[in-house]
Amino acid sequence: MTPKATSVIISTYNQPKWLRNVLIGYQQQTLSDFEIVIADDGSEDGTRLVVEAFQKDTKLKIEHVWHPDAGFQKTTILNKAIQATQGNYLIFSDGDCVPRNDFIETHLKFKKYGHFLSGGYFKLPLTISQSITAKDIIDQTCFQKEWLLKNGLKKSFKLNKLTSTGIKERLLNAFTPTKATWDGMNASGFKKDIIAVNGFDERMRYGGEDRELGERLINKGLKSIQIRYSAICLHLDHERGYVNEDDSNINKAIRKATKAQKRTWTDFGIIK
Repeated sequence: MTPKATSVIISTYNQPKWLRNVLIGYQQQTLSDFEIVIADDGSEDGTRLVVEAFQKDTKLKIEHVWHPDAGFQKTTILNKAIQATQGNYLIFSDGDCVPRNDFIETHLKFKKYGHFLSGGYFKLPLTISQSITAKDIIDQTCFQKEWLLKNGLKKSFKLNKLTSTGIKERLLNAFTPTKATWDGMNASGFKKDIIAVNGFDERMRYGGEDRELGERLINKGLKSIQIRYSAICLHLDHERGYVNEDDSNINKAIRKATKAQKRTWTDFGIIK
């Protein structure tokens, strides 16, 4: 594989239909000089078959990093994926988030040394998620307000994520009450900075596991940039059978310690 300056890490687990739509989204990007590393948390063969089809039939450069299913181990597979990347700039997203065609271009436009980028997603209900076709993604119609409303989406302020440009986009990014945290479905930073804090804390399960990395980056002196209304992806709905209160409480305790002790390193990351 020819080295790329930018690596996109996509986490996934047993959502091959959604992953296919996501990869179609990356085929439409306005920039092509990037690689994709799939961080696969133990999916069955359906996911592998989707990845192999795109490796064979498209121009996308894709590396599939997989480990056996041992419950929710997203942070572990993300650390393995980080080590597999060739780029010096890493964009993180999920296998249920379809990127708009300017997604990568936008991340690279806003990237800045000493900073990381914090985006969000536009969450779709299950009915609309299921109705999106490959053609809708290729034509980018599924990112259009009119198409979504026609397909049953209720009007809300959040539609501004899809329609804002120029001054309006900048103002919404500046004044949104949502903090610019590290959210794994739409975040990016320089690989050297992520390595410097030892990647993700592998003790963490579902619930704020991504944000803890961002909190260590901030403790390290990095600042965050809000691109919530600039870097756009559509979140496809699905069940989350791995959510439980015990894991959430463990994660909260780890994050509390990270903040209180101003930790910049985890002993449970890439380097053990």
